[in-house]
Amino acid sequence: METLKPVRHLPIGVFDSGVGGLTVVRALMERLPFESILYFGDTARVPYGVKSKETICGFAQEITDFLLHQGVKLLIIACNTMAAVARHVVEKRSHVPVLDVIDAGARCAVSITRVRYVAVIGTPATINSNAYARSIHREDPSVRVFSQACPLFVPLVEEGWLDHPVTRLTAQEYLKPVLCHPIDTMVLGCTHYPLLKPLLQEVAGPHVQLVDSAEAMAEETARVLQSSGLAATEDEPPAYVFYVTDVPFRFQTIGERFLGRTLSDVRVVKW
Repeated sequence: METLKPVRHLPIGVFDSGVGGLTVVRALMERLPFESILYFGDTARVPYGVKSKETICGFAQEITDFLLHQGVKLLIIACNTMAAVARHVVEKRSHVPVLDVIDAGARCAVSITRVRYVAVIGTPATINSNAYARSIHREDPSVRVFSQACPLFVPLVEEGWLDHPVTRLTAQEYLKPVLCHPIDTMVLGCTHYPLLKPLLQEVAGPHVQLVDSAEAMAEETARVLQSSGLAATEDEPPAYVFYVTDVPFRFQTIGERFLGRTLSDVRVVKW
């Protein structure tokens, strides 16, 4: 029976407002190839960034309850907006450890910056929440943080314009205000942005280290699983299941671009 599975063989639950969190799943698959993953993308109600804090907290509560009911050993909030405004709701309802992309990205940035000048780019909702700056300052109050909202990056990524002249010009405009400071580290504070990493690296220059919050999340997850004795062993093949609340137009194309492989076993959840 499923309930008799050792806890270490239970899946990791990952959730996001849409498909962006698949970059986190991709990083987890690469870093932790023996771990099973349950992904939940709230594709019917995306975007979250324009909704009220109360509404986002309500959605986060529903998704948390759903994943816990499926049986997971760890929860990862892969949505920056949810992590910024609703982490406390998830933690309150969860009996398993809760991790989020903001804390993981902030810790990574503090560990690698040498000059203590860090830029954070993200959606307007994430930047306005000031969550990255707070998390970075909890780690090291001496770090100076320069934040920049980049609202056009999400639609450009979903359009597949990853190395398009329009995207390059947009990046040059967005990054100007932070690149005028002597930063040596830039946090990609949105799960869509890792797909723009080569272009953003070119625009930022070789002296700026990019913090991919998806990769940082995978490293943090590996550390927590090992330290808590929850890491899966090699004696069972991993299973990947993807839950969504709608299958919108071009979902498969965009999802597979984010995941870097075929998007299989997609199940639609109707609330």
